[in-house]
Amino acid sequence: MSEKGEVDLTGAKQNTGVWLVKVPKYLAQQWAKAPGRGEVGKIRICKKGNQGKPEVSFTLNEELTTIEGIEDKTVSAPRDHPFTMQSVGGQMLAVFTESSSDKLALEGVVVQRAECRPAVSESYMKLKRLQIEESSKPARLSQQLLKPVTTNYKPVAIHDYNREYERKKKEEGKRARSDKQQVLDMLFSAFEKHQYYNIKDLVDITKQPVTYLKEILRDIGIYNVKGTHKNTWELKPEYRHYQAEEKTDE
Repeated sequence: MSEKGEVDLTGAKQNTGVWLVKVPKYLAQQWAKAPGRGEVGKIRICKKGNQGKPEVSFTLNEELTTIEGIEDKTVSAPRDHPFTMQSVGGQMLAVFTESSSDKLALEGVVVQRAECRPAVSESYMKLKRLQIEESSKPARLSQQLLKPVTTNYKPVAIHDYNREYERKKKEEGKRARSDKQQVLDMLFSAFEKHQYYNIKDLVDITKQPVTYLKEILRDIGIYNVKGTHKNTWELKPEYRHYQAEEKTDE
């Protein structure tokens, strides 16, 4: 829609009346296949007597009756479609179109509602049966493979992330536990240089297994779970002894 909200009301001035018609999904799909969006069929309007309601029907062009893709079969769409006429019911309905320049235009006011239904025939019953069978198929089907699939994903004995995990696990197992006092000395020496360390750096400094190192850290340290130094360790207040330049104001 244009920024000013302008609407072309030429259709209102011409008092153009339009029909609002509901059609089956397959019929709309067949219409879309018409070459150059040309003629798709013919509408017949027959009026019985002076006061009788008009009988309206639509006949689909024969070249548009072929429906493909249902269960890999080709079926024919019914050609004859009688209309069930309905009143507008006191509603004010209108049809608008929008141009490529986002300009809205009033095409006309709805003066008649109708439903286009296929006439019951052998071709229609076959179409409905195939549509029901197609919709009831499971989304996934098992299939027996006669030979190995070489164009898709190939299973591997071990993934890269599992290989890395095993490597770290073996490396962890090779680390021998040192005497607790020796580990404490290394930790205190490290914390004299910096106030905060993550566990990976402390493992590299002490060369100790993570589980064993955390047991010792719980005795002398505090693990920060939030704030600027989240996920790092620091000494408990009673063990702190930092170099002057490493102290922070609290």
